[in-house]
Amino acid sequence: MDDEFPVKVYVYDLSQGLASVYSPMILGTKIDAIYHTSTVVYGQEYYIDQGIKVCAKPGTTKYGTPIEVLDMANTQIDQDTFSDFVQELMEHDEGKYHASAYDLFDNNCNHFTDVLVEFLVGRNLEDRILKLPQQVLAGPNGQLLRQMLGGGAGGDAGNARFGF
Repeated sequence: MDDEFPVKVYVYDLSQGLASVYSPMILGTKIDAIYHTSTVVYGQEYYIDQGIKVCAKPGTTKYGTPIEVLDMANTQIDQDTFSDFVQELMEHDEGKYHASAYDLFDNNCNHFTDVLVEFLVGRNLEDRILKLPQQVLAGPNGQLLRQMLGGGAGGDAGNARFGF
């Protein structure tokens, strides 16, 4: 029997609970959280923060304690193959996951998690997380928020800790 490795998604709330309270006033629509996600496999946590990062002790990044842990399935892809895939993303995917290419709305940590999970288990991240930026932009104050954040692009803007 081939080895199988559990794949989990750690879900964090960058607003630390404030989004659910203040989003109706600020955004004109209620959101539960400002999600930051990472992929945990082979005992390591893979995430975006000024580029692709790996943490040897999952749950100990600067993002604090996950508010949820999603079990995605098991993968039969070995760690070396996955490491090669991540390295390829770092080097050859036209800089898509470099800090300068980060976009809060269109190319964020959740999109990166989605790519990893799809590679590992052939599934996608839940729409409630992956499509939250589009939900916000479609809301009454979405475009104003995008303008206030300078379009949502840039290394620091996309990786900031948000508080309302």
